[in-house]
Amino acid sequence: MTGHETSEPDLGVLAARVLFSVQRELFTALAEQGFDDIQPRAGAVLAYLRADGIRASELARASGQHKQVIGSLIDDLERLGYVERRPDPADRRAKLICPTERGLLQMEAATSIMRAIEERHANALGKREYAAFKTALHHVADLQRQAD
Repeated sequence: MTGHETSEPDLGVLAARVLFSVQRELFTALAEQGFDDIQPRAGAVLAYLRADGIRASELARASGQHKQVIGSLIDDLERLGYVERRPDPADRRAKLICPTERGLLQMEAATSIMRAIEERHANALGKREYAAFKTALHHVADLQRQAD
């Protein structure tokens, strides 16, 4: 056994554990509510989608994914009926990615599921400690993005 195997998990391992567990719970609950045709990878778009639309370039920047990946995910979500491309009123050459009625329903469901997950953790840790944890996690995420 090496020292690495006995040490505490690093930031990447802990972040991955949280991410994958939250994704599993979220997408399982979404599937139970009738949104069984989307995969966790679609979260790179769905997590940042706005009711009034958002440009693909903004989705890529917000999610940290390449534009090509986001474009492919948008194509998939458009085919499934969750989003549509509309002209951007601020720049007719650009397109906004806008949720359809089904997309808005999915967004509402995901918000409700995530609220329940967060409330469960806040109740387990205590509201103040959970708020401090989220604040610290925001800071770490911002610092890490700056290092990219």
